Amino acid sequence: MEQLLRVGVITTTHGIRGEVKVFPTTDDIHRFDDLEEVILQNKKEQLTLHIEHVKYFKNIVIVKFKEYNNINDVEMFRKCDLLVTREHAVPLEEGEYFICDVIGAKVINEEDGSVIGTVKEILETGANNVFQIETEEGKELLFPSIPECIKKVDVEKGEVTAHIMPGLLDLAK
Repeated sequence: MEQLLRVGVITTTHGIRGEVKVFPTTDDIHRFDDLEEVILQNKKEQLTLHIEHVKYFKNIVIVKFKEYNNINDVEMFRKCDLLVTREHAVPLEEGEYFICDVIGAKVINEEDGSVIGTVKEILETGANNVFQIETEEGKELLFPSIPECIKKVDVEKGEVTAHIMPGLLDLAK
């Protein structure tokens, strides 16, 4: 299980005082209000940064770190991930899971218990998420994350139980 969870990606700088614009990758954009620190992942290392303040503009979070006060100091952080530890993650409700915990899980056919494939990605489409599954033959299947299709997600076992809707396997690439 991943111990660090991505909450956003720095897109660019904002102003001249060291603020950055962050594209949030979390369900709740306002979860940044509760964060005191984040871990910045750049190409070479991980840096723990302390949040001085956050602002919001449309769907973007503007973050100021205590460690940096100048645009020149934060320019190099473009396209860097902002991470939090699991202990600073949002508590999950019953039946919820972090996407990163499902990647790599076996997908089991509800009907006969056979392995359909492995979860390669979960696509966030807006209406509902879509499980991208790779079969053992290397084909790609797309399963909508709806109760009729995804029956159970067991993070501990690393398994997703799915119902194969008629015609779904015919769409394999």
